[in-house]
Amino acid sequence: MTPAPQTRDPLTPPLLDAQGRTMTYLRLSVTDRCNFRCTYCSPASWGGKKDLLEPGEFERIVSVFARMGIRRVRLTGGEPLIRPDILEVAGRIAAVSGVERVAITTNASHLERLALPLREAGVSQLNISLDTLSEATFRSISKQGDFASILKGIDAAAGAGYASLKLNVVVMRGVNDAEVPALVSYAHARGMTPRFIELMPFGQGTPVPTAELVERLQATGLELAAEEEQQSAATAGPARYWRAPRGLVGFISPLTQNFCGGCNRVRVASNGDLRSCLGGRAQAPLHALIRGGATDTELALAIRGALGEKPEGHRFTEPGAGASLLSMMGIGG
Repeated sequence: MTPAPQTRDPLTPPLLDAQGRTMTYLRLSVTDRCNFRCTYCSPASWGGKKDLLEPGEFERIVSVFARMGIRRVRLTGGEPLIRPDILEVAGRIAAVSGVERVAITTNASHLERLALPLREAGVSQLNISLDTLSEATFRSISKQGDFASILKGIDAAAGAGYASLKLNVVVMRGVNDAEVPALVSYAHARGMTPRFIELMPFGQGTPVPTAELVERLQATGLELAAEEEQQSAATAGPARYWRAPRGLVGFISPLTQNFCGGCNRVRVASNGDLRSCLGGRAQAPLHALIRGGATDTELALAIRGALGEKPEGHRFTEPGAGASLLSMMGIGG
């Protein structure tokens, strides 16, 4: 594969991958542990990585990426809010020069306590995972977790003044697909944008194609109009949006509407391993470099080298693809 084009100074933007796509969005896992065990994400056998990064090491990595052109950082997991130092991590990253937006993806179980402190630390956007409004269905998806705490956390976030709140729903046939209309109403009532995600082949369950979900929602009488002016994938991420009477409804379709062509994302796992693609294994051990005394220039060269191996797209739809993938928890979302 052709290496990513190099600039004279590896720390100077733009940060390009092997396909010439510009990377502006860093998904940074701060832990691969979770207080839930959702069937599609975190297998019971997953024990977690050892030697997770410290707040200063996360800050160092983000500062290098920011110098290279990263402008948006999302903190992921596992469940990022189970880190006792999450407010310090978020605050350090929000203060990095060049970072324009810090977001967190969370299961909301700790948001009743942390929603306001996180916003005050500099987090401007929350993506909250909620796959069902039924506690019984929740128990079929995850044997662990306090369902009531999720709902309280969501209400706390809705009242905390975030610039953006999104409700992420992984749709599984025969499990929660009948709840899609109710989840739209639930989200819009709280000023949130619901987003329905096609299940990816990391764990158990059967996906439901986006086109089918749109048809189902329209069949219930919900008026949906496709947004004529979608933001580009390079700035807005993989979701495609439809307008409903009370707000937007988003769909993320990695299987049926591949969005890899506009990819602007790079991932770093909680132990500092850079992964250039959600569906691949090319990586760079940034943690080892940092702890070995690497300069910012050496880190930048390692980052550009890994992105030089980033494939054109994932291969989730190929037969047997799921067998070669790490769990979602292991990758970091």
